[in-house]
This record gives sequence, C-alpha cells and structure tokens, in this order.
Amino acid sequence: MDPEALHDLIIETSRDVKCIRESISAIKEKENEMDARIRNLEKNLSKAPVSSLKESQISAGIGAGAGGIVAFLIKLLGG
Repeated sequence: MDPEALHDLIIETSRDVKCIRESISAIKEKENEMDARIRNLEKNLSKAPVSSLKESQISAGIGAGAGGIVAFLIKLLGG
C-alpha cells in the first residue's frame, strides 16, 4: 500500500472513531436521562396510593394474570 493511501486510510479511521465516540457519548447521555426519568416515576409511583391507579392499569394486570392462568391450564390439560 502506498504511503498516501495509508495516510488517507488512517485519517478516515480517525474520523470514524471520533464519530463513534460522539455517538456512544450521546447514547450514554440519553441512557442517564432515561434512568433519571425511571427513578422519578418509580419514586412517584411508590408514593401514590393504590386507589390512584387507573382502572386500565388494574384491568390490564388482571387480564395478564388471567391469561397466564389460562395458558397454564391449557398446558396442564395437554392442549
């Protein structure tokens, strides 16, 4: 490989590494923001009384539980 082509390849690789580092930094920043939001939501949820849960959340939980029971019974009965 001639020296000029090697030099160009090194410059291109350096630019790629810089771009990858910037992307990773942005991803980490978003991840930290999401973690903070999740902690905040968990904190607020733990403070909220059960009666403040929306009906849809409760019915979704009941539906998921019922679906699990039905799946277990079907498996148990050989279906």
